[in-house]
Order: sequence, then structure tokens, then C-alpha cells
Amino acid sequence: FAPSSEGMIAPRPPIPAGRHPSALLLSRDGTRLFVASASTDRVAVIDTRTRQTVATLDDSPPAGPNEGSTPNALALSADGRALYVAEADNNAVAVFSLPDNRLAGRIPTDWYPTALAVAGDSLLVLSAKGRPPAANPGGPTPLLGERDVTQYTLGQLTGTIAAIAPPRVGSDALDELSARVARVNFWNAKARESRTRAQYPPFEHVIYIIKENRTYDQVLGDLAVGDGDTSLVLFPRAVTPNHHALAERFGVYDRFHVNAEVSADGHNWSMAAYATDYTVKTSQQNYSGRGRTYDYEGTNREDWDSTRKMARAPEDDAAEPGNGYLWNSAERAGITFRNYGEFVTPAMGAEEDAIKEVYVGLKPFLARNTSRAFPGYDLGIRDQRRADVFIEELRAFEARGELPRLIIMRLPNDHTEGAAAGRPTPRAHVADNDLALGRVIEALSKTRFWERTVVFVLEDDAQDGPDHVDSHRSPLFVISPWAAGGLHHRWANTTDVLATIAEILGLGSLSQFDHYGEPLRDVWRSTPDTRPYTALVPAVSLDEKSPRNTGAARMSERLSLRYEDRSDDETFNRILWMAVKGENVPYPGTREASAPEWTRPLPR
Repeated sequence: FAPSSEGMIAPRPPIPAGRHPSALLLSRDGTRLFVASASTDRVAVIDTRTRQTVATLDDSPPAGPNEGSTPNALALSADGRALYVAEADNNAVAVFSLPDNRLAGRIPTDWYPTALAVAGDSLLVLSAKGRPPAANPGGPTPLLGERDVTQYTLGQLTGTIAAIAPPRVGSDALDELSARVARVNFWNAKARESRTRAQYPPFEHVIYIIKENRTYDQVLGDLAVGDGDTSLVLFPRAVTPNHHALAERFGVYDRFHVNAEVSADGHNWSMAAYATDYTVKTSQQNYSGRGRTYDYEGTNREDWDSTRKMARAPEDDAAEPGNGYLWNSAERAGITFRNYGEFVTPAMGAEEDAIKEVYVGLKPFLARNTSRAFPGYDLGIRDQRRADVFIEELRAFEARGELPRLIIMRLPNDHTEGAAAGRPTPRAHVADNDLALGRVIEALSKTRFWERTVVFVLEDDAQDGPDHVDSHRSPLFVISPWAAGGLHHRWANTTDVLATIAEILGLGSLSQFDHYGEPLRDVWRSTPDTRPYTALVPAVSLDEKSPRNTGAARMSERLSLRYEDRSDDETFNRILWMAVKGENVPYPGTREASAPEWTRPLPR
């Protein structure tokens, strides 16, 4: 802004500085403005007199795309010869030598540094997430009207402040700290390049199915193999026969963890291998009920077009990463793609002189490749309808002999509606989800595409329930005639699955997380088992409804279920527990993995 001729303050033309500018810092003499671009791993150096970018500092990891360091705070050393850059997703502070603008090294920090200040000879580092959250066996007790926020999942992300004596640029001490940052982030690019790449089976098609919010123990804790806790099972074999049968035939993954805490970042991690600084910071405001709208999954401010009865698709939603989403990778690679229910909005359209609800993708390429008949998140629509739509299109693909190389599908009803009176019980919702998944796999297994297809099924997050290993542990299914059965006790997470998809389809990496991930190269059979799969019918009626006037029903009246995860998650978890286990069974706390689990070497 600058004074106008009328004495008013008027805006001047903006200065391009990169996507998601997250921090500004003016040099002491006022001639240089440093701007951190969180989504491009860059820091722009702008001449304040000419308003031009005179240098760009590269804050990326050693290899991979320019996304994942997340620079979001800046500070200058006392002598002005070093620029400190908080790298939120590297858990580090980068040190740039000035004025030559050279990355001199990195200093390790706690989890997600977001603010820096120089005080004397110390560098103060505020890490927004601090240290790994503790187990919460004494979790909130909403039945008594009490809520201890320190026991809630996001409430456990308690920040820390550290005072660091930054090593001198060019010192051995800085080199040693830089090596530590590289080691814990798995940046040993030379070792990665020299590793023998496993050959995948002859896959031509990938189907990627996203579900909502379950932990491993809730669904698979009763399996005979795997590290499960039967006391925490909410949806046993009678409710989820297909989940159990698919795991037993195609493999049990009892050390799979989602990257996300909640759905706001969960759909970004699942679709982009990354959650932006904007997403991480604002999701806590949204989930704490402080009035922020759900600015995720392709929308801004939940903007609604009343004429078209649909969410407006913004030209650029604030949460979108710089490298876009998985479908953008498909577009760049030139492969065929089809979307069923992810990042869509309902609309009213005319079809053969009848008004019919259709579903529109919220991104241009997504919209061109989205099934308009497949519903997005709407718990009032059964997953059976979603399965019907997909199976009908699958038959058409079979008739043409063509199946898209990449298919994304959303099956959301395992989210459930708690114990809302007159609505499907949690068991009925999850049984509906289970049967839909079984029907999808059965239909696929009877097509010509079965032997050349792999299906990955995971949850966007694992917030809605307890787990005796870690609150992020969740079910993973790798379904294919080539999938090796048995127990896979190897560490894996969401971005490892995305890394696997990228390798199979020849896509580029989206962020440093899938670039440096551990693809599932070691889970395949040498010969395919092409037997068709037969879907199993759950023992629970899909028409089972929650009764009225129970404690769980009264608590459920306070839930907001129009969109996913708008309700207090701890209360929601308690409702599910009461609805399934009974109101007098003590509710367990959420746990985290032990230190040995987190620090043990990944399989090579």
C-alpha cells in the first residue's frame, strides 16, 4: 500500500513471491524483503526499491519435488550474515549464508517449527506440535459433562519452545547437525538410488479406495494373526466379514499408519502426499469450534451457490498444495483416470426432462473425469448405491475392453452417524460399507482386468477410535491376484501407498514424503491367484436403526453430520463405544506407538 494523491492509502500492484507466502522478514537496512513460500520450498529475496525478486533461496530436500520442507518462519542472525528458516515438515531450521544465499546446513528441532526469534546468541524455536502425543487412557468423559482438552487428539499437540545456540556457518558442528536431519528424514539419496528396484507384477490399473476414520483394532483387532486387541474391537467379523476375508486372503498389515490426524488434513495426505501449512494451522481452529469454516477438499469458506444448489468450485482453494493432487499427476503423465466421489459437490441437473441429483468434481480435470452418478460424502446415501454405480460402469468398461489406468473411489459410510435416533446404527453403517467393498472386489475379480489390477484400500485418518499400538494405526488392504497373503509386519503409511501407486503407473512424486517413502515392493506373489472373490453378507441388518431415549442417542443429537468430522471426535468415539459395547463398559484411552516402534529401522 502507498499514499494516493488524495491522501488515502491505496494498494500497489502485488509482488509475485510463490504459493502460500507464510512469513515475511525485512532486512535491518530495509532494502531486502525475505518471503517464505511454504508450498514451493522457496524463499524469495525482494529488492524493496525495485519491487523485484533478486534471488530465490532453495529450501528443498536433496532430491524430489519442491514441496515438503514447508518453510514458514524467518529470522536473521545478530550480525545479519545468516538467515534462519523454520522448515515445519523437516522438523528443522535451515541456515542460509548471506549475502551469497547458500544453504549452509540444518539444525534439528521438535515437531513442526513455526516461529523463530533471535535473542542474544540464542535462536528461539517455537515448534507448534512439539513432541509426540502421549497416550490418553483417562480421556474425556462427556457423559459427566467434562472434557479435558489435553486428552483429545489435536489437543495433545502441545507446542514447545527451545533455545538453541546456532553453530557457526561452515563449522563441523553444523555439518553434524545437518547429517542428523538428513538421516531422520531418510534423505540418503545415494543409498536410495543404489537400492535394487523390485519388479512389480504386470499391473496396468490401480484402484485407490478411501474410507473414513477407523483404527486397526476397531475392525481387525480380532484376527488370529496380527497385533490386535480383541477388547477394542467395535466391528467384528459378523459386521465386517469382507474386511476380515480380504485381509486373510490378501494380507494383514498390522503396522500401517495414516499420516493425518483428522479429515481436514487426511484427504490432503491421501490425495497429495502432503498437507499444506495452511491446512495444518487452520484445521485446529476448525476442529476446536472457533468458527473457522471447513476450507478443505476443494472448497473455500464452504461457499454455496443457492441457484445451482452446489458448492462453488474456487479457482484456487487455499488448502491445495503447490504440486496439486494425485489426479494432477495422472493428467501430467497422460494416463486415463476416473473419479468416484472424491472432492465432489452435489448439484441438481436435468436428465431426460427429470430433475436428478448429480455430482460434480471441484477441480477442472477432476470434473471432466468424475462419475456424475456417484455420491460424495453423504451418510443419508448407502454405500450400496455407490457400489451399484461403480459396478454398472465397470460392466461398460468390460464391454469396451478398456479400464482407466487410475481410479479413485470414496466409500465413506464407515464414518457412521453415532447413535442418532432413527438412523442406521454404527454397526449397520459399517456393515453397509463392508458389503459395498466386498461387492466392488467381487465384480472386479470377475472381469478381464482382474489379473492386471491392484486395489489399495485405506482410511483417510484414524481419529474415531482407540488402538492399543497407536492412534494413527489403521487398516490397509492390498488386493490383487498378485498380493501375498499372510502377515506383513512392516512399517508403512499413507505416503508409502502413494509412492507405490506412482511407481506402478509411472507418475512423478508429489512431495518429499512419497519421494522418500518406502513403496510396497516386497508384498507380491511370484504367480497370480486369479480365483474370483465372492462377497460375504454381514450378519447385521443394514436396516438396523438406533433406538431413541438412550444416553448415546441424546449425545448424538449434538453431533453435526452434514460434513465429515464436524463434531467433537472424543464425544463421537464415546458414542460409538456405547452404541456397540454398551453404556456401562469402560471406555479405553487412545495410545501412541512405543519409542522402539517409531525409531526402529525401516525394512530395506
